[in-house]
Amino acid sequence: MNIKYIDLFAGIGGFRVAANQSFVENNLTGQCVFSSEIDRNAREEYCANFGEYPSGDITKIDARLIPDHDLLFAGFPCQPFSIIGNGKGFVDTRGTLFFDIARILDAKRPMAFVLENVKRLVSHNNGKTLQKILKTLRDLGYFVDFKVLNALDYGLPQKRERVFIVGFHKPMVYFWPSKHNFMKPLSEILEKKVPNKHFASEQIVFKRKTRHSPKYHPSIWHENKSGNVSSYPFSCALRAGASYNYLLVNGERRLTPREMLRLQGFPENFKIVVPDSQIRKQAGNSVPVNAVKAVIDSLVPHLKAELQLSMVSERVKPYRRKNGRRVA
Repeated sequence: MNIKYIDLFAGIGGFRVAANQSFVENNLTGQCVFSSEIDRNAREEYCANFGEYPSGDITKIDARLIPDHDLLFAGFPCQPFSIIGNGKGFVDTRGTLFFDIARILDAKRPMAFVLENVKRLVSHNNGKTLQKILKTLRDLGYFVDFKVLNALDYGLPQKRERVFIVGFHKPMVYFWPSKHNFMKPLSEILEKKVPNKHFASEQIVFKRKTRHSPKYHPSIWHENKSGNVSSYPFSCALRAGASYNYLLVNGERRLTPREMLRLQGFPENFKIVVPDSQIRKQAGNSVPVNAVKAVIDSLVPHLKAELQLSMVSERVKPYRRKNGRRVA
């Protein structure tokens, strides 16, 4: 069975990596028939890994021109709902990009969708923003559920909480994925040899180490807005716009591009073709691949059942009557 899907606000392809992994494990064939991403460097990275440039600004694309598809993925811009982005929500023009998802769903009517955003979306404007989103999706005829998931619970050593919204075109009982009992240790994430350019200055390292004594090794040290330092055997959430020394491995150096991709669940063969600063931004904006895959895995039984029903319907052709006789 072949599942056609589209990848909106695609970034560097976290949803696509997760979908392809899930479909292979569930004996399905996945086909991405359309992708869209406005950032030029992210498009370069996406093309290097998937062999195609995503289309650009989704607001300028006629939904009728998007190919028919079974499944829609969208990690729509989270800055309007995040603490870092000052939480302006729909007042921020990026917040209105959700409605581009809605117009595409309305025009193309896929079987299902999976959306992702920051945890703060749940509480933004006392929950009214999320309720507006859910109502919009339900008014389109979809049965919708949402839940906050943490990448830590799905094998990644990164505390990254994100809200996922799943929708299906008919009533269903969707079971959110169970937490995993395994977390990849930092020792499998961190590189053995790291160029000097990634190390913080002596002054910064001295300042951090005089203020904090770690309980774990290796560990990733995190400095919050108040200047408090903490460390764990996992990373706090990667952030595209955080200070350069926001996270330091063992209080001494910044994460390398490959380490940041590993923390987000990208495979080792994922190509890096843009500068370090761009990978830092892209990894901070990406979805946690393992968590996305777990969500898709739980949706697959519904997709399979619907595709099988469609195949049966196509085989059983309707009949009409001519001169009292039934003909095809």
